[in-house]
Amino acid sequence: MAVASPGPASAHQSAAPLPSAPRTSPDGELPEGWQFTGGDSGQQLTWHSAKPVPMGDAQVEFYAGERLLGTPVAAKDRRAFSLSLAGVQLGPVTELQVRAGGRRLDEAGAKAGAKAGAEAGARGRRSVPPVAKLPGLPLPANPVDPGVPGPYRTVTGEYTLKSVQLPGFPAPVEMRAEVVAPAGAPGRRPLALLLHGRHSTCFTPEGEISGEWPCPAGEQPIPSHRGYLSAQKVLASQGYVTVSISANGINGQDYLADDGGAQARSSLVRLHLARWAAWAGADRATAPASVRAAPPADLSRVLLVGHSRGGEGVNRAAMDSLSKPPADQDGYRGPVRWKIRGTVLIGPTIFGQNPAPEVPSVTILPGCDGDVSDLQGEIYVDGTRGVSRGAALHSAVYVTGANHNFFNSEWTPGQAEAPANDDFYEDEEQPDPVCSVGTATRLTATRQQAVGSTYIAAAARLFVAGDDRVRPLLDGSSVRAKSAGPARVLTHAVGANRTGSFLPDASVAVNGGRLCAQVDADPATACLNPEEPGASPHFAEWETSPEPGRHAVALRWSAPGSVVRMSPVRPVSLAGAQALTLRVIVPPNTTGTSMDVSVADATGRRATLGRVRVDGLPGSERTASYWAREVRVPLTAAARAGLDLRRLKSLELTPRSGSGQAWLVDAWGWRPGTPAVRPTQQPRVDIGRLTVDEGDSGVRTFSVPVRVSGQGSGQVRLFVTDPATDESTSRLVTVRPGSQTVDVPVDVHGNTRFGRGTSHTVFVKAVRNAVVGSHRGGLTVEDDDPMPTISVKPVADRVTEGGTLTWRLTMSAVADADMWIDVNVLPVSDGVELSSKDVDPVWFAEHSREEESPDPARALSEVEGLFLYADVPAGQLSSEITVPTLADGIGEPEELLRLQTRVYDGEDGSVEGPVLTGTVVDAQ
Repeated sequence: MAVASPGPASAHQSAAPLPSAPRTSPDGELPEGWQFTGGDSGQQLTWHSAKPVPMGDAQVEFYAGERLLGTPVAAKDRRAFSLSLAGVQLGPVTELQVRAGGRRLDEAGAKAGAKAGAEAGARGRRSVPPVAKLPGLPLPANPVDPGVPGPYRTVTGEYTLKSVQLPGFPAPVEMRAEVVAPAGAPGRRPLALLLHGRHSTCFTPEGEISGEWPCPAGEQPIPSHRGYLSAQKVLASQGYVTVSISANGINGQDYLADDGGAQARSSLVRLHLARWAAWAGADRATAPASVRAAPPADLSRVLLVGHSRGGEGVNRAAMDSLSKPPADQDGYRGPVRWKIRGTVLIGPTIFGQNPAPEVPSVTILPGCDGDVSDLQGEIYVDGTRGVSRGAALHSAVYVTGANHNFFNSEWTPGQAEAPANDDFYEDEEQPDPVCSVGTATRLTATRQQAVGSTYIAAAARLFVAGDDRVRPLLDGSSVRAKSAGPARVLTHAVGANRTGSFLPDASVAVNGGRLCAQVDADPATACLNPEEPGASPHFAEWETSPEPGRHAVALRWSAPGSVVRMSPVRPVSLAGAQALTLRVIVPPNTTGTSMDVSVADATGRRATLGRVRVDGLPGSERTASYWAREVRVPLTAAARAGLDLRRLKSLELTPRSGSGQAWLVDAWGWRPGTPAVRPTQQPRVDIGRLTVDEGDSGVRTFSVPVRVSGQGSGQVRLFVTDPATDESTSRLVTVRPGSQTVDVPVDVHGNTRFGRGTSHTVFVKAVRNAVVGSHRGGLTVEDDDPMPTISVKPVADRVTEGGTLTWRLTMSAVADADMWIDVNVLPVSDGVELSSKDVDPVWFAEHSREEESPDPARALSEVEGLFLYADVPAGQLSSEITVPTLADGIGEPEELLRLQTRVYDGEDGSVEGPVLTGTVVDAQ
């Protein structure tokens, strides 16, 4: 059944009142909770949740198997999610899924997945081992603890400015912020700006919440921007001016944006920074009272902190501060009067997989995240490798037992002004051994907030204040901060003083192990079998599977001593390094995995550097705990053996434990220190979208708007999706000085047959010395042909009970898309109406809600949610509407049925068709 590939507009339409879900379709049985519905945009695919899905940061997405269909729009009660089917290639409806952050949301699918996981474990395939006891000894404490409050008293205030209009959003967005600053601090002070993520926007005194904007009458905005007061107070006591800004206006409208609102959030951040730059100078006398109560801000020392989609927003703001976005996409067009020294990203999304490679970053990964549950923020670390010269430190901070919401007190039950929830998805029948409340590994809200405050302060101290003594807390050096309390916090990093790399890619030769694909639906190729339980932040999926260019080395052994050798195509230089540092994944809850690490140089000399031990993280089938631990071995043995560290040709890993599995993510030469970051000139690529009419004949070629700005040469990988198959092809593109576009031609074939339009999606990822702003766009082809007329003739509109009422639908011409006809039962005004007991019970079950019963007997028009439809498949001319009746053996008068037909034309919504009438006579 072919019905969609949405363009950005068609994927975001409001759902009309929803009839109940039919149990079957022409292509097989619809999964429970799914139905075809109608709305302002024409026909839609709608999924109903048994309970409201909280408004969160991960995108809710519809899939057909492993193929992304699009991003649906939530109804106000967040129980129904609808996707316009204009231009979508739907495929087999039996494979429909709902996902968010890599997790299945549809209950039937989630249960099926859990069952499959149990069966996989029973077959002896990979499964998450039982939770092991955490190591008894805590990590040693770092000598400098950044979470200790500083010497300054703090003052708190708020400001509200005139709302701003951002591109693509019909309603203005608020300019509101909470300021916490040091009292009496001398001179200009560094500025920390915080941006919350995507959360419900409004609430009522009765405890109802919504995602609308502006807030309807009787509702008030949820103060999400006040949720980081504890972190703000720690920073302010240490001498930072802090400002936490509100983004409800973006949260209520970001479904309209191809990028989930990342560019809009960047605009909002930079609009606030521009105000602070003015208030630090000539406009200080006119600044709000809360700003005048703070010391003047030093805009040359700015730290950006973003939570969830706020993390993606501040990453984009850091990028946009170095390379301007296209003017028509951006809500800020003024000069850049600030310098971003670093970012902190808390449980962030990264829909574009486009980190700012030359801005230092710390990414906090909550081990019990129930929202962005795939921990895709790891790409802010992994996605920077090789893209720039690598001087910026990019750190991942894995917090065992932390959920997504509790870093913000306004998203935390018992602390929040509005209703709030624990986002980790609890199963009462099967408590999670790691993340259920009350387990030894799960953090309380206050402990989690202490971790957040401490590691935000660590980033500020390293990136802004330049205090290298806190670097070991962020760079994988296996130390802890006392202020984080008993929380189990682990880190790894890339960049900074890491030089030379053993980086798995397609050119690497692997002996004794397997070069595996981080993203691939084929279990034989993938690093982790996607059909089995457990997930890895390193292997978070993007818009395409498989995804070229993302690899790791997989090791599996049944006895110690088997050597796995990785040989890059070019020798690796570790000159000047003190140690070789490796990022190695082992299965969650495993302990004692050990292996020897050896290197060989181009002359054949070989040295064993040492032995490392790697323990798995606490994890379950519901967590993304296949996460790399950083381990180091000194290079002294190589120097003693006379190896040429400038020309190493291979890296060897020799497991010494009895049996096991591991994955090598990468290995680097390491030495202490944090070098200064001096951004280089890089080209920037932004994908736009072009909309054209199909035309009546011939082939016309159009170019997708791919804009290139900035300076220098770089390389990107460009993906183009075929709307007929939904499969993507990719090619490497070199961007050179002076180029302003990349040629992406698309052929449009005109015809005179009615269709739903198509969308050729294009997306891009930086590969080397380039940055990507708007990562997704393409060409939308709108159908410009009139819809065929549909005539209805009775085949059997008067039958004896036990017979089947039948009407034939005939189109005046074939169409290039399935034509769906909805049928509603109308009351009978004159005579006896056919009842629920007069129709076949199987037919009744297939065309009514699951809980509906034909008992007691009632007129069919009174059966709540009874829903019929017919389908004329693409390329065909006719179909039938059937109502099978039941012979009940009871003497009755003639019974009547009236049906209202309705056709969806894909442009103006529904078109009312003829009323059909049927008569059932008694068999007596």
